[in-house]
Amino acid sequence: MELKEVSVAKVVIRSKWLFLVVLAGLGSFGPFAIDAVFPAFTRMDAQWHVGSVALQQTVSVYLLSFALVSAFHGPLSDAFGRKPVVIVGVTGFGLASLLAALAPSLPVLLVARALQGVTAGAGQIVSRAMVPDVFEGAQAQRVMAQIAMIFGLAPAIAPILGGYLLGWDGWRGIFWFLVIFAAVLLLLVLFGSPETLPPESRTRFDVRFIFRSLWKVWQNPTGRLLAVIGAVHFGGQFVLISSAPLFIVNLLGLGETDYWVLFVPLFGGMILGSWATSHFNAQRYRWRLAAIGYTLALSGAALLVVFAFIPATAGLPWIVLPMPVYTFGISLVFPIQTLAMLELYPKYRGAASSVQSFVSLITNALIVGIIAPTVAVAMPVLMLTSLGFTVLSALLWWWYRRRARA
Repeated sequence: MELKEVSVAKVVIRSKWLFLVVLAGLGSFGPFAIDAVFPAFTRMDAQWHVGSVALQQTVSVYLLSFALVSAFHGPLSDAFGRKPVVIVGVTGFGLASLLAALAPSLPVLLVARALQGVTAGAGQIVSRAMVPDVFEGAQAQRVMAQIAMIFGLAPAIAPILGGYLLGWDGWRGIFWFLVIFAAVLLLLVLFGSPETLPPESRTRFDVRFIFRSLWKVWQNPTGRLLAVIGAVHFGGQFVLISSAPLFIVNLLGLGETDYWVLFVPLFGGMILGSWATSHFNAQRYRWRLAAIGYTLALSGAALLVVFAFIPATAGLPWIVLPMPVYTFGISLVFPIQTLAMLELYPKYRGAASSVQSFVSLITNALIVGIIAPTVAVAMPVLMLTSLGFTVLSALLWWWYRRRARA
């Protein structure tokens, strides 16, 4: 894997692996902040007596604020460069995590979570735009998949680590860890990442121009369709992720250090799928790989439904066995969908990334705040909901491919 030279991207990368670590860290701390708090719900409820539905809002508020501001991170990075936006975002995330660690009540914690959401997008969204700044074609797709493989480690490790951090300083220990995470990431950005968008490639800063660039992305029917496909595609997996406290504690009767039972198979399949995409995919084979991915995802989701309806297989280990197959298929398709969206707008990659993230985050906020608490009351209902999202994504993808070939 070779990086572009200065003549192409106007960027000098001293260490390609350090650069990939920076990109992976930027994309990971946002998802990590979602999943790490799940094991803390029991202890938060014991302290504040607010109930599981209220505690679910610590995630939905985070995602909603993330979504509302995500529309601006990309265009701002198009205008001022990627690195300044990332530095401000990571610094703000660290300060918001500090407020969360010191929160005396649930309302204060919700404010801190909203601030975390406002700032986390600077890393996740801008890091996506940085990939095609430096790589192109099949190489960009391989790099996106390699980074996605590392992305998968963060949410897989987060609830496991969160469960053990409870022994350090209760639920507050999770947020102290996020403060440290942000500080380390800030140092990596400052000293391990160059500016990937040269001044001559930037757009002028104008609030009206930002809205116009976002509108330009959104008014393209193909762009809208790809944004919705990406949101629905990941939505099936996110139903399972956001239902983790109810799935682990209520449906399986396990404890706060047992979240690995769900997250290891979920994200293990995702990591393997990203690895496969990075090693075996080429530009000309992307559509065939997407078809394989959907076949595996639909098969895995259907098996989850079958096992959920049979009492003998509705518990461990059977109910988690199809999950790696399901998420393997999901992750084969996701990098292809992301790059298809970015390639539509070579001059507005930041705006395209923002629109794609905005639609996905709004969908995820609805899932965690409304859908997950509603469907995670019974195993069959939960698995049918996940399958429904995947079926809808496959139908929309078929429609997109049919329009693309027309």
